[in-house]
Amino acid sequence: MSWPVGSGAVRLVIARCSVDYAGRLAAHLPEANRLIMVKADGCVAIHADGGAYKPLNWMNAPNKLVEITDDDPVQWVVTNPKNETLTITLHEVISDTAHELGDDPGLQKDGVEAHLQELLAATPESIEDGLTLVRREYPTAIGPIDLVCKDPEGTTVAVEVKRRGEIDGVEQLARYIERLELDSSLGDIRGVFVAQSIKPQAKVLAESRGFTWVEVDYDQLRGMAPDELRLF
Repeated sequence: MSWPVGSGAVRLVIARCSVDYAGRLAAHLPEANRLIMVKADGCVAIHADGGAYKPLNWMNAPNKLVEITDDDPVQWVVTNPKNETLTITLHEVISDTAHELGDDPGLQKDGVEAHLQELLAATPESIEDGLTLVRREYPTAIGPIDLVCKDPEGTTVAVEVKRRGEIDGVEQLARYIERLELDSSLGDIRGVFVAQSIKPQAKVLAESRGFTWVEVDYDQLRGMAPDELRLF
């Protein structure tokens, strides 16, 4: 049967399972106890008890999840629009629950980060020459993108703004761009990671993902002259 992904409920399954991914490459997770999370937006993620927030394997929404109960053990086959598949074999189900989480107000940025985003929206050329704003807080199924702009060549530019640039922010930008790429009307899309300071590891990761990164001066954006930057 098909589990109604995107139905508004989050399904949490703790099970002894093995997982096989087939797509751009092949990957296998041997049998072990894991948490399988099917989010309301259709994202499917498999977590171990470790590794912080990052899943061992996942499939971003939109997906189709088919539950095959004729065989023993039961299998879930998750397929995305690119025909990549994630096959989860459930050797033993320990817990299977579903929960309605309701609407989420989203992450509340601290004052500096929120104001930084506001200043950059007003002056996108401070990020890159010729950049023009399309929309601030551009909506996607996984949350709003800080800024979506256009460059002089007409390329769509997704901008993620942080006060301190770390690896998590680069990963967040990558997820947003995956969502934008589902909309063919946006044409070519690229990413820019912007922060007051960016850690070296985040710079390397951004470049490896094909993103550019920009460090900006918050006080300069606020129009403060150098001689104003004094305590006494």
